[in-house]
Amino acid sequence: MLIKFINTVGASAIRICDRFGEYGQFVAKIFAVMFSQRLDVKKLFTQMERIGVDSLPICALIGIFSGAVLTLQTYYGFAKFGSEDKIGLVVALALTRELGPVLTGIMVTGRSGSSVAAEIGTMRITEQVDALETLCIDVFRYLMVPRVLAGILILPFVTMFTITSGIWGGYLVYKYYHNLNAVEFIDGIKETLVLSDITGGLIKGSVFGFILTSIGSYCGYYTRGGAKGVGLSTIQSVVLSSITILVSNYFLAMLLFEKT
Repeated sequence: MLIKFINTVGASAIRICDRFGEYGQFVAKIFAVMFSQRLDVKKLFTQMERIGVDSLPICALIGIFSGAVLTLQTYYGFAKFGSEDKIGLVVALALTRELGPVLTGIMVTGRSGSSVAAEIGTMRITEQVDALETLCIDVFRYLMVPRVLAGILILPFVTMFTITSGIWGGYLVYKYYHNLNAVEFIDGIKETLVLSDITGGLIKGSVFGFILTSIGSYCGYYTRGGAKGVGLSTIQSVVLSSITILVSNYFLAMLLFEKT
């Protein structure tokens, strides 16, 4: 029994290491192609629209209600100490540093990262990828690079849109629900929020964009097993991307905000 358990754990560890190595080689090849071959600008802008622009409505909705509920809950704690004028600061910092980038990354993962995995996975099982390779078309230049680069470039803008929507939602609750002086809310943000808070959130957004597009592309590219395999690849891309975003968010927070 013990030997069987050790063998199972060992086999799982080897399989995980193999997947990490395979993913590392996959990402390395994407960047090698990205910096060594001509970029298809038209495909890049198409993917930026599909990954980022089309995600703006749902990100705005998430941002507004996140900022609103954060203001609503923060008020009850701060009101006990007469510090209602600090609510704007807390809402802005929370959205700029953490909630904005993380919620944007997870929502775009569910909406666009899954689409990337499903699309490339379908091309794989229908042998379209093999056909492209037969025609001597670089699959990484044609499929992977536009998606990954689009995620890196467009996610900071979507993140900023989410942050702005969240602050606006908090402002509305602060002013119209709690009937407080909105000038205090805005002044709290102006006095304390600094440029590094904003740039840190945008850097997070860019990293999360890379994570969700690269993992989605990886899961789609290595799809096996027909239609069922496409479904499994899509699920894996969403789960792995979401977990990676949450884990990397901790380390990014240490690097970007440890001294502030």
